[in-house]
Amino acid sequence: MNGPRLAITMGDPAGVGPEIIVKACRRLMPRLAAGELSLLVIGHRANLEAARALLGEQLAFPAMGVGTQPLAMLSAGEETGPLAFGRTDPEAGRFAYLAVEAAVRLSKEGVIDGIVTAPLNKEALNLAGYRYAGHTDMLAALTGVPSSTMLLAHGDMRVTHVTTHVALEDVPRLLTAERLRRTIDITYRAMLDLGIDRPRVAVAALNPHAGEGGLFGRQDAEVSAPVIAQCRAEGMDIDGPVPGDTVFVKLRGRVYDAVVAMYHDQGHIPVKLLGFDLDPVSGQWKALSGVNITLGLPVIRTSVDHGTAFDIAGTGKANEDSLIEAIDYALRLAAVKRARALAAH
Repeated sequence: MNGPRLAITMGDPAGVGPEIIVKACRRLMPRLAAGELSLLVIGHRANLEAARALLGEQLAFPAMGVGTQPLAMLSAGEETGPLAFGRTDPEAGRFAYLAVEAAVRLSKEGVIDGIVTAPLNKEALNLAGYRYAGHTDMLAALTGVPSSTMLLAHGDMRVTHVTTHVALEDVPRLLTAERLRRTIDITYRAMLDLGIDRPRVAVAALNPHAGEGGLFGRQDAEVSAPVIAQCRAEGMDIDGPVPGDTVFVKLRGRVYDAVVAMYHDQGHIPVKLLGFDLDPVSGQWKALSGVNITLGLPVIRTSVDHGTAFDIAGTGKANEDSLIEAIDYALRLAAVKRARALAAH
């Protein structure tokens, strides 16, 4: 098997993670058999088996290190039995942490080429004693980096953020030249890492109509524009500030390869609008696809762009498309990384 080896961490075993993993692995079996990739599932064995039984799936998940199967399973810790689906449980939070911890260790050791994460439950994680806001903070701590950047992706829609989980009133203060430049640089490098030779990146305006000459705010003219001009002078194809009401239309039209958004909702809404749909039968919103990629880590990490969905966990209704797209993005990143390493030698 010559393809990259990825770890899929189960996230919260009481959520939809086990189910979407089983479904995704079934759909990927032709590619696994062809040697395009191999997968190591890390998490809670009993809940993975419960999901497999629920779905009537015969797919086997042999223990890591047994044979040369392209699909394997590593239990993240000692198990006492299945955990109830759809419930907040500190034990589930413990396994969510242990799975990521094991994946980071294996990545550092070169055993795997990237990490794909299924969703965790923040309350369960904290009840287990791990004081993190989620995967991003946890991965930064485990890899020893001071900060990281979120890239949301749905197909060719790719968006990073200058700020994320802060109050809207704090965004203008946090929009500094240094923070914006760092976000542009890391976004540009990410596009190169995805195999895009000449990335075209747009910077979204903070204010309506990019401030309209100062009538609606001066941040776009006084902070963003000089940074963009400096990037262009260095040979980067950076456009902006582009008004927020048109920049994502242009992104969807492939005028750009990525957009740097100013704040959480500015970037999340357009991506999630395309990545979710209303099921006409159940009347419930379902995740079709969408990926969260963490930039700035020494390891490759992609993730589904949805939560644990406790309301449908254990019912067989969860959609695996987002997980498959996350795997595909991790494969692209791993392939470029491998090619660069070979070229260097």
